[in-house]
This record gives sequence, C-alpha cells and structure tokens, in this order.
Amino acid sequence: MAVWDKKILWAVMLVLTDALGQRVNYPDPVCGVKGSTVTLPCSFTPLKSVVVNGREVLIEIIRVVWCKNHELCVFTTPSVYDSESNNNDPRYRYLGDKKGDCTLQISDLQEEDNANFRFRMEANEPRASFTNRSGVRVTVVDGAQMEIRSSRHDGEFKRGESVTLNCSSPMCTIHQLEVTWFRDGFALSESGPTVHLRYLTAKDSGNYSCGLKKNERTLSVPYSLHVEEGGGGSLHLIVRLMVGGLLVLFAVIVVVCVIKRTAKKVEDSVIYSSGAIYSTGLRQTTP
Repeated sequence: MAVWDKKILWAVMLVLTDALGQRVNYPDPVCGVKGSTVTLPCSFTPLKSVVVNGREVLIEIIRVVWCKNHELCVFTTPSVYDSESNNNDPRYRYLGDKKGDCTLQISDLQEEDNANFRFRMEANEPRASFTNRSGVRVTVVDGAQMEIRSSRHDGEFKRGESVTLNCSSPMCTIHQLEVTWFRDGFALSESGPTVHLRYLTAKDSGNYSCGLKKNERTLSVPYSLHVEEGGGGSLHLIVRLMVGGLLVLFAVIVVVCVIKRTAKKVEDSVIYSSGAIYSTGLRQTTP
C-alpha cells in the first residue's frame, strides 16, 4: 500500500510540474533495422526557479536519465543511460547536456530496444524534477533485406553520365545506416547509405549490393550497372557543338552577303547619279 501511495504522490508531482511549464519534446516514432544506429532528437525545458519556505531557489539540473518501458524513470527502474553512473551500456550514447538538449543515440539496435524510451531530469530541488511519460516509440526490424534504389531502373548508362545509389529498408524509413557496399563481391570504401557515381566510365560497370555492416542477412539483391564503352554522351556533345558552329557560320555568311548586296546597290546608285550629272553638264555646255 505504501508503494502505491508513493507512486500516486510522484504522479501528482509530475502533473503539477508539467503545469508549471516544464517540457520534454520527443521525436516522432522511430524505426530501425537490427544492427543499425538511430538517433532520438530530444529537447527539454526545466523550471527556472521554485519558492521554498518563502525563498526563491534557482533550479539547476544535476542528473539526467533515459529509461525504457517505465513511465517515471524513478525508483529501481533500470536505465539505459544515467549521468551519475559509470556503468552505462556503450550502445546508448547521450549526445545532450543538462541545459536543454536530451538527444540519445542508440547503436547496434537489438530486439530489446523495441520499446518506449523516456527521459527524466532531476534538479537540485525535488519539486523541479520531471519525466515526460509520453516517451518515444522505437521499433526494431530484424533481418530485413536492404534494397538499392536508383533513378534508372534499367541500369544502362553512357560514358560521362552520373547516378546515385541509395541503400534502404523497404520496411521502414531509416536516416542513419552503417552499411557495406560491394561491386562484384568486392567491398567498396563507402560506408553511408548513399553512393554518388559521377562521370561514369566502363570501370564503374558491375553488380552493386549493400547491407548492414553487422548483419549479413540484410544484403540486398544486386543492382546491375552497365556503362557503354562508346562514350555516347561525349559524341552527342560533339555533334551539338558542330551543328551550333555550322549555324553560326551560316549566319555570318548570310550577313556578309547582305552587306555586299547593299554595298553593291549603293555603289551602282552612286555611279548612276554621277553619270547622270555628267551627261547633264555636257548638254549645258554644248553651243
């Protein structure tokens, strides 16, 4: 009975502190593939001060805790991160502080992480400690085969073109992935979910696949990429340049012809006028 009374007391304190303006902002539900890394962006707003026995006490956050599947993160609740502990699981990395950032990163996701995570801040005055019970839901997908997506489904490219290959899970949207890329069975240096191939040449041709570094079962179906040897893209550019040059040359020839024709007309007009004046002068001087 005493335990339930204590829980009820804590629940009442949580409601009161929330009403006073304390906040914890969680992200939307997060989905991750087993073995991958996810980040839970989080921010919190503690109280600035409380009044104790008629005296204002400035609030300082002295401890931060992340737990899972517990509404309060207090008492004997197992935590995934505790700023006062030296035995935190290294898979859970706290990226925040004690000022307003409570971001948590979970690496090498396991089935046990399929849970509701909650954050708690504890202050120098117990009445200013707070847990937001809504939490953030993390869903873990086990053994989902990755897939490669590209803007070109046929995989046929010309020399000099570019392509971006994306390694993703069809079961949920994942923003952070540590993957291994392969071409014809040989590992590439890229480790992110995206590979950019620019100025393609024949050596880029091959079967590309990707998968999570720590989960071989996620290896994707190969994506076949073929680059034409002929360099059709360069030839097309050369043809366009030649056609453009011919058009410019034709325009210049037309302009020159027009100028010559105009000059010829002016010259003929001058000669004709000079001849007419000369003939008129001869008639006037004849007795």
